[in-house]
Amino acid sequence: MKEYPFRQDREDLEALLKIYHDRKSGRSYSFLDEDSFEKIINYFDESEDLAQAQEACDMAVEQFPYSSSLLMRKAEILIATRKYQDALAILELAELLDSRDISLYILRTDAYLALDQQDKAVQILENALELFEGEERIELLFELADVYDDYEEFDKLFDCLKMILEQEPSNEEALYKICFWTDFTGRNEESIRLHQQILEELPYNELAWFNLAAAYQGLKLYEKAIDAYKFAITIDEKFDYAYRNMGDAFIRLRKFREAIEVLEKVLELTRPEDVIYEAIGHCYDRLKNFAQARFYYRKAVHLTPDDSKLYYKIACTYINEEQWGQAVRQLETALQLSKSQPEFNLAMGECKIQLGEVKDAIFYFSNVVRARPKSVTGWEALIRCLYGGEFYDEALEQAEAALLHTEGKPLFIYYKSAILLALGKTKEALIYLERAILKAPKLLKDFVALHPSVLQNQLVVDVIARNRKAGKA
Repeated sequence: MKEYPFRQDREDLEALLKIYHDRKSGRSYSFLDEDSFEKIINYFDESEDLAQAQEACDMAVEQFPYSSSLLMRKAEILIATRKYQDALAILELAELLDSRDISLYILRTDAYLALDQQDKAVQILENALELFEGEERIELLFELADVYDDYEEFDKLFDCLKMILEQEPSNEEALYKICFWTDFTGRNEESIRLHQQILEELPYNELAWFNLAAAYQGLKLYEKAIDAYKFAITIDEKFDYAYRNMGDAFIRLRKFREAIEVLEKVLELTRPEDVIYEAIGHCYDRLKNFAQARFYYRKAVHLTPDDSKLYYKIACTYINEEQWGQAVRQLETALQLSKSQPEFNLAMGECKIQLGEVKDAIFYFSNVVRARPKSVTGWEALIRCLYGGEFYDEALEQAEAALLHTEGKPLFIYYKSAILLALGKTKEALIYLERAILKAPKLLKDFVALHPSVLQNQLVVDVIARNRKAGKA
């Protein structure tokens, strides 16, 4: 029989259940001890037959009225069946019998939380913390942390984790959790001090080094973060999250080659992820290695083909190489997925201008303006496009609309002046030019850039010279 312990356990349980059912039906009055009742109750509980579990609890407590463990088991079943007040009454009796059982306080907490009485739950756990030490105190602190999590008191949650680590610096669960909550609460300075103390005692704890690095990163102290991550991966060379975060830190420092190196290590250690491919693509993009950037963006697309942003990024690499047709194809896919995205429409408009398809460009720039009517960028592109296509009447109308929506941005006063000149309305144009120079002399270059030959107009030159002499341009 020793070769089949599970069969033996099952046969023993079946025998107990038969005795229990015989007693219940009155066919027999065979004795069941506390441990046997525990097994029977557990069987019904695990079978999700709570009604039977409660009946077994009632029979057990009737036979062993002074058993605190059976009373608490009954309270646990009552909580599972939402009879919270009954459970609390049972737990009061159990406390008289044994106040040193940690389950008593945890069950009472569960009942009060279910009754939405958070203050009582917290008070029970805080009082219990004074009664227990060691592992039991740590268990209570985790319970208290969960209560604070449920009620969104995140600073108190952080305090619980901090107390756990002050008592047990190597507690992995607390080390994992406090990293997230440090970032969430912004308590990076405290986390740095805490983990420095931990590392004085446990200098080879890679999680403590990682948390220290993450706290430095939260304060934008990227060089210090990288140094700490390096200690973490020296201790555990397969610590993929350390490489991942280090890659982000290198990117923040614009050290793109170093970022690529550590991010490629992440790919060696874990399953491929679109965010890692995208980050490597970004690094190559910033290094102006657009072919390699595309290579990694496409790897990311393969994993997340519905991510419109990735097609846009591929398009931008083509735009940087002035491959307008290739860029258009990528932008078409991006726009199929996110039709109204302003950045995609703006890029498509620019490509269409370069391809000489002005009317199409106007359509896409108009989409930008509709999506972001207060943004200068969309209006500027639309008016510039209309002006370049010699649609002066429409350009004038849009310049006036831009002034209205952007609360009179001086750039559009300059543009209105340029359009009026193109329409032959010189006197009015010069009035707007002077007004624009008074408001924003530094934007005069944008007026000239719109149509450089405007400087051949003596009247325009005179207005500029007069205002420059007056110190306004």
